[in-house]
Order: sequence, then C-alpha cells, then structure tokens
Amino acid sequence: MTTLNPAEMDEIAARHPAVFHRSFWQRFRVAFITGGFVLYALYCWWFFAIGHVLGTANWNIAGTYLADWVSYEVRPEVTIADDGAMKLTFPRFSPLGPNAEPDWVEIERGTMTRTTPAAGASITTAKKPASMGFMGEGAVLGGSAAAAEGMATATTREEEVVKRARITLNSSTSVEVVPDRVTVQHAGETLVVDMTGSHVKPEGALPAWATQKTPGQKITLAFGFAGWGEIEAGDVSIRRRFLGWANFIFDTNSPFHGKSTSEVVSLITSGDRIDAKQSNLSLAWNNILYNAEWQHLDVWTKLLQTIVMAFVGTLFAMLLAFPLAFLAARNITRNWFSNQITKRLFDFLRSVDMLIWALFFTRAFGPGPLAGMSAIFFTDTGTLGKLYSEALENIDDKQREGVKSVGAAPVAVQRYGVLPQVMPLFASQALYFWESNTRSATIIGAVGAGGIGLKLWEAMRTNSDWENVAYMVLLILIVVFVFDGISNALRSRLMGKPAH
Repeated sequence: MTTLNPAEMDEIAARHPAVFHRSFWQRFRVAFITGGFVLYALYCWWFFAIGHVLGTANWNIAGTYLADWVSYEVRPEVTIADDGAMKLTFPRFSPLGPNAEPDWVEIERGTMTRTTPAAGASITTAKKPASMGFMGEGAVLGGSAAAAEGMATATTREEEVVKRARITLNSSTSVEVVPDRVTVQHAGETLVVDMTGSHVKPEGALPAWATQKTPGQKITLAFGFAGWGEIEAGDVSIRRRFLGWANFIFDTNSPFHGKSTSEVVSLITSGDRIDAKQSNLSLAWNNILYNAEWQHLDVWTKLLQTIVMAFVGTLFAMLLAFPLAFLAARNITRNWFSNQITKRLFDFLRSVDMLIWALFFTRAFGPGPLAGMSAIFFTDTGTLGKLYSEALENIDDKQREGVKSVGAAPVAVQRYGVLPQVMPLFASQALYFWESNTRSATIIGAVGAGGIGLKLWEAMRTNSDWENVAYMVLLILIVVFVFDGISNALRSRLMGKPAH
C-alpha cells in the first residue's frame, strides 16, 4: 500500500483543486435536488387535492367495473301487484335466453282470485241529489251508476301467480320474497323488509351491506362479487354475477346454444342437418360470426379497418415525408427559403394533435376510416419529415464527397452517398410509427374516425356491456403485441442487429 506524505498531498491538491476544494453547489447539489423534488411532490399533492380524491373515491364502484370485465349478470325481477299477486321475470335479452328456469331460483306457485276491470270501464258522471249542497255533480265508478248507464262490470277469475320466490346467490346469500315481506340473508346476517303499503320499511337496523338513503324509499343490497339487488315498493330486483363471458360462442337464438362441446362436435360431424339449406358446420360458423350478443364478425371487421387505417396512413406519410425531408435538410438543399417553408409545414402538421385532425376530417368526410387515415397521414407527415430531415443533416459528408469526386451526377450522389446512411433509420422510424399508429387508430376511432375504436366507445357508453369492452381491448392488445414483435424484428434486420 502506497502512502503519501503531506507535501505530496498538497502538490496533488494544487494540481487538482476541483477535487479537493469543491464549490458550495458541488457539495450540496444532491441535497438541493432531492429537497426540490420533495417540495414539488408536496405541492402537486396539495394543488391536485390527491389526498381528498383518494379519501372520497368510491372504490366499490371501481371494483364493480373491474368485475364486469370478467363476468356477466343474470337479473331476475319480482314484481308485486297491489292485490298481492307476484310475478317473476327476466329481461328480454337475458343471458339465459327465453323461458329461463335456473335451478338457483325457487318458485312456489298457486292460484288466487283476481278482479280485473272490464275493457271500456270508465268514470261516469251522475247528477247528485239537491240535498248534497253545492256539489251538484259527482263521479261514480262502476256500481249501480255503471249498471244504470249500461256499462260492463269488472270480471273475477282464478289466476296462477307466484306465492313465494327464493333467489340463492351463493351458500351464504339468498333473497326470499313473499307478497308482504322480503327476507335477505347474507354473511350470517338477516334483513327483513316490510313491503305492505307504498313504502319499504326494514325491521331493525340495516346491516353494513344494505343502504337506504331516504326512509321508506329504495334499499340497495351489496353482496360483493356475488351480485347486488334493490328493494322498492312493489319491485325486487336481483343481480347475480357469474364468472366468465356468457354465450361467447353461440347466442341464445342458435340451435347449438346450451350444448356441450362433445354434443356440438357430434352434430357437426355426424348429426342430421339442422337446416336443410346448409351443413351443420356452415350453420355453426354462421352462428358464431353473427352472434347477436358478441358480434364477432363486426368486431373483427372493425379491427381489420383499424389495422388498415394505421398502415395506409403511415405508408402515405412516409412516402410524402421522404422527398420533403431532402428539401428541409440544409446540407442537401442549400436554399434557406426552401428549408424554412418545408420545416414550417412539418411544424404545422405535427403541432395539431392527431385527435384534432380526426375531428376535422370526420366533419369534412363524415365518420369512417377515410377520416382516420387522413388524420394519421397529416400528423405523421410532419413528424416523420422532421425526423428524416434531422437524420439527413447528421450524415457523414465524407461518403457523399467521395461519390461526388468521381464525377457522379447529383442524383447518383444522393443515391450512393446519402441513402445508404439513412435508409435503415428511415425504415426503422416508419416501422415504429406503424406500430404506434395501430394504438392511435383506436383512440381516433372513438371520435368517429372508424375502426374498432368507435365500436369500443359505443360499448362503453352503454355502461353495461363491459365484458364486450374487455373482449375488444384484449383483441387490440393481441394486435399491438404481434405488431410490436414484427416491427422489432424488421428494425433489427434493417439496422444489422440480431433480433431479440
């Protein structure tokens, strides 16, 4: 180990004063930078009220939306008439199809005598006796007055109704409905709701999973992932959640709906023709493409539109930006006016966001892929033109001068002295923009520029088809991943590097 005496250390310090005698900023710059970053973070926390936003955020709704992406709901609804007659129904487009009778819904039926007003029954007006004072006329419904006027009377008949309905969501959650009472069991707790009259009245305190904003009004039930429900006067709605995507292959109108995979395969390979006009294989494929709930053919077509829109827009932008870049490069075109005009054109095209261009062209051409392609073309012409011109300005002039020294024509100088240096970079940048525009085309499609973006926006606006949103997002991700791999492989080959 070598040791230095004080004289040698002083000599080294004299030769390198910046090392041994650092300035105030050099000594404390890390502390200043760290402190500045902390202060800026605190300022952002206060200015954007991040703590308040996080504290007041409704995380239950966020969790429900996430669950909707990977699940579907079945919605039985029990309606209670004024005379106590109950009816259980499912929505028209229920995932279970028409005439649904799931085993988790128990119904006890019976008959009751119901009185129904006859068709044409109305309020009649009869003269009152003079003894009734200032009420000279009065309204009389039915009864002897109706008979006196020759009107039809109400009819009475025996009708089959639901006496009791029990809906089981899971082993710990169930809802039982009778005409005057609803009994809800969840997580070991029981809630009983009185349904007599025009108000709903819980018996006792509400559990944590039940809320009622106004006394006598609707009670909302939250059962976690299992589902939720609402209790109103005369109406009990339950939403039971199931994991998965309902009817993804065949919808409820398909003859293959509800059949197992083996049954479908057997029908396709050896079963009798379901439709005499086509084979079972053709019918099955047709049912998949035209699935009314998932609309596979339409979604795939819109996705292909998005891919084509990104490719064509990027291709045209690259073809136009290529010659304009030579006009903008100062070392290629030595004309200040030409350089400035071309560069300002690039600035104009890329300074307007692609989304704004899409709105403009949607208004000009109408909704459709043409507006999307035009938006991509305009934006990328400006961006690629700037990148190409900067690449040209940074080339090695020695190669160009060497070609020029042998007496080559100006076009040959550019062909052999410039293009070999920049073409791999040009192609690499164009490929990157093609990959990026595949994502951007989805966004601009949401404002009417066509493609899957518009269909995605339509599904999100319903606020109920989140599983369809998840399906389209998954398709977009797959396309982006595939194009990213293709783009990386092509760029690596162009740049002379092994693909990873």
